[in-house]
Amino acid sequence: MVWQSPFLSPGHHTGERRVATDFSATRAMFDLPEGVIYLDGNSLGPLPKAVPERLAKVVREEWGQMLIRGWNEAGWMEMPRRIGDRVARLIGAEPGSVVMGDTLSIKVWQALSSALELVPGRRVILSDTGNFPSDLYIADGLTRSLGKGYEVKTVAPEEVAAAIDESVAVVMVTETDYRSGRRHDMAALAQLAHARGALLVWDLAHSAGAFPVHLARDGADFAVGCSYKYLNSGPGGPAFIYVAPRHQAKARPGLSGWMGHEKPFAFDLDYRPGQGIERMRVGTPPILALAALDAALDVWEGVDPEDLRKASLALQEQFIRDTEAACPELELASPRDPGIRGSQVSFRHPEGYAIMQALIAQGVIGDFRAPDILRFGFTPLYIDESDIRRATAILARVMAERLWDNPAYKTRAAVT
Repeated sequence: MVWQSPFLSPGHHTGERRVATDFSATRAMFDLPEGVIYLDGNSLGPLPKAVPERLAKVVREEWGQMLIRGWNEAGWMEMPRRIGDRVARLIGAEPGSVVMGDTLSIKVWQALSSALELVPGRRVILSDTGNFPSDLYIADGLTRSLGKGYEVKTVAPEEVAAAIDESVAVVMVTETDYRSGRRHDMAALAQLAHARGALLVWDLAHSAGAFPVHLARDGADFAVGCSYKYLNSGPGGPAFIYVAPRHQAKARPGLSGWMGHEKPFAFDLDYRPGQGIERMRVGTPPILALAALDAALDVWEGVDPEDLRKASLALQEQFIRDTEAACPELELASPRDPGIRGSQVSFRHPEGYAIMQALIAQGVIGDFRAPDILRFGFTPLYIDESDIRRATAILARVMAERLWDNPAYKTRAAVT
């Protein structure tokens, strides 16, 4: 049986006209502060209106009244798999291939350790210098623990394909560069890696919910991602891990937690991995965080990712065009070609941090990444053309009047 994306409406196959996504309806589903233009959903998504009510219900009616019975009566035990299937729809994954829980760092470690065991005789994890540093830290720590000649090799993002040779066991890349927004070609890298005997681990932290992702179609082996950016689950929201069905029976979870056991409540002293993606569960699932994510995912009902992508690129092109016209001292750091750009746009300036603080003080929230990147995320679920026009006008004033040249804006906070 060929798996088919549930997002493909009948019109995609029959030529019938389909109804485009109504983003004014999704905008109404978010609790956005008055007077704020929020261009930082690529770092932390805003609050969906349904989340507080859902959390209150879980706290009062489930935790409060059911107490420990909630694990059975409220379906807490099944939440990581059930919500994993909801996320799977957003990343083009097969049903039963995604499970939620733990943090992204743990999921990166799990995916890497499992993938390495599936390629015996090879010792190299290949990544790129544009990868999120945490992923590289985890890979380095894993290879140090393994010893036996395991190593991490990094090359420039544009050189990953050429660097895949017979020594590489796993290619580990973040699909969308967290600083520039540059995208790797998932299908092309998968085809090349498989032809050379390697597996791929994708980090979808800046992809899931940002644009259409096609893990099954493009031959992904493993993928991980967080839910607090474009999926709007809230700060510290649970991460997900994807294992292609063809690998699930053989992938041994290096981090063998009790929730990944075949029968967690048998309390056996010997570990036996659970069936399928269930073996990638580790510890007790964070029920309140999962409930927040479950409510946040309701926003996606009726959203076509292709419409999302089209709208996102239109907003990005408008922002780039207007910013370059009004602020020539800012240098575009993102790819000019929209086809290889995610859902963010970055500009460079030596005073990037101060400029961003001045912008935030004026009600335009983006963020800064060292050494000189001003980063803006574009999420049509709650951002429209009028927001972009106002944001670029405010940015132009910040630059023209040097509002950023204020000592208060140059003192860096702990989180930038």
